[in-house]
Amino acid sequence: MGVVDGQSENVVYKNFVALGDSFTEGVGDPDATRPNGLRGWADRVAEQLAVTSPELTYANLAIRGRLLDQIIDEQIDAAIALHPDLVTIYAGGNDLMRPSLDIDAMIARYDAALGKLAATGAQVVVFSAYDSGWAPVFGRMRPRAAVYNELLREVVDRHGLTLLDFWRLDGYDDYRMWDTDRLHMSALGHERMAAEVLDVLDVAHAINPVALEPQPGTGSRLDHYRTEAEWVRTFLVPWISRRVRGVSSGDGIAPRWPAAVHARTALS
Repeated sequence: MGVVDGQSENVVYKNFVALGDSFTEGVGDPDATRPNGLRGWADRVAEQLAVTSPELTYANLAIRGRLLDQIIDEQIDAAIALHPDLVTIYAGGNDLMRPSLDIDAMIARYDAALGKLAATGAQVVVFSAYDSGWAPVFGRMRPRAAVYNELLREVVDRHGLTLLDFWRLDGYDDYRMWDTDRLHMSALGHERMAAEVLDVLDVAHAINPVALEPQPGTGSRLDHYRTEAEWVRTFLVPWISRRVRGVSSGDGIAPRWPAAVHARTALS
């Protein structure tokens, strides 16, 4: 949180645009009163920014399941047209889960897209990939995610962007920070991420993430097997099936806030 002479610094933004996939759309943080039935960290950030900038406008163009190239093709120019002074972007996570991937070529395309955003003069916050090394199944992504992050950090430095290094955040190696699918953050995870975004922006805020106490014993080995079997049945098998059929979870889904809305009015 920004502080000047002992007082919190109030950083004012006028137009905030959030880009990406399910991470930014807000999947895992349900709210039936909002578009797509979600809230998410980006809405929470906009709510806090609007405290010191009552006329703040906010757009969220993210759609679950989007690959990096889709985010670039569908969201970059649309974001620029909204004349933002703050942009957040998370892209590449779905690509990292694909069987084959040319990370160098992927980063080259991302580099060009981030350069276009940087050229607008907006502050651009870029997220690194998460370190899933502790998690079964998704932990297999760790080596390629580490390479992706190192290349991304070079791009961020070269363009003078702001990095939110998800890889280095503490506390996310806890299933309570994740939804039941173990892929998307839970409401607790989104709340914590909103605080992290505001902190990296040096914006004073009123979000106080819950400090999770260590969990007691998780039950018998049989209970563990039952839990794992249920996760495989309800998430992993359908997820693999969609990959085989070339179907995306974002098919037929529209952006939650495709046009700039008055944050105080829309999010109240």
